[in-house]
Amino acid sequence: MNAPDLNMRPQIRQLDDAAINRIAAGEVVERPASAVKELVENAVDAGARRIAVEIADGGKTLIRVTDDGCGMTEADLPLALSRHATSKIDGSDLLNIHSFGFRGEALPSLGAVGRLTIQSRARGHEGVSLSVSGGEHSAPRPCALNGGTVVTLRDLFFATPARLKFLRSNRAETQAITETVKRLAMAEPSIGFTLRDVSGGEDKLRFRTEPESGDLFDALRARLGHVMGASFVENAVPIDAERDGFRLTGYAGLPTYSRGAAVAQFLFVNGRPVQDRLLLGALRGAYADFLSRDRHPAVALFVDCDPHLVDVNVHPAKSQVRFRDPGIVRGLIVTGLRHALAQAGHRASSTVAQATLGAMRPEPTAPRVYQMDRPSRDARRAAYAAQAPDPGFAELAESFSGRLLDPEPDLRPGAEEQGAPAALGQEALPLGAARGQVHENYIIAQTADGVVIVDQHAAHERLVYEKLKRQMAQNGVAAQALLIPEIVELSPDDRDRLLGIADSLAQMGLVIEAFGGGAIAVRETPAILGEINATALLRDVLDELGDFGSSQLVQEKIEAILSRVACHGSIRSGRRMRGDEMNALLREMEATPHSGQCNHGRPTYVELKLSDIERLFGRT
Repeated sequence: MNAPDLNMRPQIRQLDDAAINRIAAGEVVERPASAVKELVENAVDAGARRIAVEIADGGKTLIRVTDDGCGMTEADLPLALSRHATSKIDGSDLLNIHSFGFRGEALPSLGAVGRLTIQSRARGHEGVSLSVSGGEHSAPRPCALNGGTVVTLRDLFFATPARLKFLRSNRAETQAITETVKRLAMAEPSIGFTLRDVSGGEDKLRFRTEPESGDLFDALRARLGHVMGASFVENAVPIDAERDGFRLTGYAGLPTYSRGAAVAQFLFVNGRPVQDRLLLGALRGAYADFLSRDRHPAVALFVDCDPHLVDVNVHPAKSQVRFRDPGIVRGLIVTGLRHALAQAGHRASSTVAQATLGAMRPEPTAPRVYQMDRPSRDARRAAYAAQAPDPGFAELAESFSGRLLDPEPDLRPGAEEQGAPAALGQEALPLGAARGQVHENYIIAQTADGVVIVDQHAAHERLVYEKLKRQMAQNGVAAQALLIPEIVELSPDDRDRLLGIADSLAQMGLVIEAFGGGAIAVRETPAILGEINATALLRDVLDELGDFGSSQLVQEKIEAILSRVACHGSIRSGRRMRGDEMNALLREMEATPHSGQCNHGRPTYVELKLSDIERLFGRT
């Protein structure tokens, strides 16, 4: 790049409104999904109960949003298309924001880069229409409309054709629009949403959901079931926690319901969908103890607070926020999620059983033979008598029995129905009574209405791990003093960031203090980690602070060691277990939180209902 000529002074010019609007459009409208987001949010702010969206060619040629909100008058419409004109705020308090929009940039920005037409009718007024093409306004004219507002945007970015080159395929843009509408539908369960694709003259329904009724959790649960799928709400726990003026609500998926990518993480602040690194980092920290790094939780979380505690005017797209006290929000998310997951106890997701049943594919057979209904108790007794072996073989048959527990109930003729064996009462418990062990690794247990298959090593590994964590929480993390403190040279900013969390690091056994300039002295390290590279550890902590605003790295390393210890100290695969040992393991799993998944997020057991097993054999 050539050095500027100091004798050539550049002239300062005032940009015209058209250029200003096109620049603003570059910030607010990145792609068709951004335009849909702005228009739908305007409809929500207008008090609409039903919102319909139509698109064509991924929103590039047509976006139409129809609502039944309050509408606008002939005097309001031209003002709505001027920059920084809004009905959401009066400008006196930029933190007291209770609406989606407030900047007054969306409509003029869309009119600057596309062909925009607005038809609106307020109650008690006539319908009026106004068009804008490339920033040029037409005169308002009457139109026929029952009520509400219809905004039609055609040929997006025709005034800035270079932007079209950066758009993706019609299919990708349509998918982005669908995700945007779904996020807004999750934020507003009481509003009905419809999304249609009318490309090529077709009318394809992409998404539809009716307004939900009921209280906060009932309406949200129904809406999440429609948007995220019934399997999510079946395998999610409700969240409701408060701390220092912040409230966290929503649903969080069980660890065994994790995903391979972060595609099912929906975060909202005061009802606004956001993509915030602080919240994502807190979410990662909450699940760090239950999932491996290649798995991601599925959640829909809503953070609500006084508008003065959060700044939403950080970015024109309003997808990022800044909290006045981010530590409170992070702590609320981590503790709220962990508490809710702990209350789920040993529960594992139902999708584990569905995957197991899906893997059991029977071989092709002859035409189905329908069987009789299940016989009565008297019929089974008669059948037992008819099929009983010669008395001389009874003792031999018992010696070859592989059953751990006595049959129950005794169906032999003349046998009186006495008290069931000790394990019989355990069938009513969630994980049932152990009935056997196969391949010296899997426990087969019988419940009141099904069968449970337990991975003995994975289950015991989790139990030992939880016990070690409880002991560490009670006794603290033992620290090992260094004979010669390790001096780490850092920049002044990095030094200050680390010293800002020195108390938290000390709780984990990592003691640091300032050593002049940008240096930090490491005095003590967690004893359980053994010999470590303190410099590398601190730099990793700094990287995590930069990415997520906080760091759980030291705690995660300690928990990783505990997990490794638990793995080596648990029941090994290949060990034969007695019936009382297996039942004791089942009872401890029922009493231990998070025992439904191992330390790596895999399920520790699979429950199959008897009806599902019978269906595999065509007994339905």
